[in-house]
Amino acid sequence: MKNVAYIRVSTLEQNTARQLDGLSFDKTFTDKISGATKERPALLAMLDFIREGDVVNVHSIDRLARSLIDLHSIVKEITDKGATVCFKSEQLTFNGLESAPHQILHLSMLGAFAEFERSLIKQRQREGIAKAKERGAYLVVGRKGVKDEVIAEIKALSESGMAKGKIATKLGIGRATVYKYLNS
Repeated sequence: MKNVAYIRVSTLEQNTARQLDGLSFDKTFTDKISGATKERPALLAMLDFIREGDVVNVHSIDRLARSLIDLHSIVKEITDKGATVCFKSEQLTFNGLESAPHQILHLSMLGAFAEFERSLIKQRQREGIAKAKERGAYLVVGRKGVKDEVIAEIKALSESGMAKGKIATKLGIGRATVYKYLNS
């Protein structure tokens, strides 16, 4: 049985320190990416890693997913493997067998609030962009492309056994970019 932690913040600049602070785990998986998608490197690695009897600890429901559908799907995937998921802030535990109907209702309600909060953030963002465009203060600038030499270096460093996070740090790019070019 492994005691596992899943930690997520939305951006590289955000700090993960407050999540599951002071607790120790056999293995910790950390994503610095939006919770709007299930396609998160550390989440996928954690789901692949866990086995029957393991316990997955998450600071709060919105750290695991920002979509109610994704939340239920991830919790089901964890419990279908015979593992348990514990949300520390909400003091909710799910193991598939002993999950009481009121716990499932609580998960659904809090998951719906997390999804609602994300939609409000996106709405405010759209409104802010519209206002900035009206003032002429919004300039659309595309992302910088990754040069062929950098792509080659990503692949070479990965083949040499360097961890993807270290590759991203060394090259000054995001981990998602590393994964993108290694999977293409």
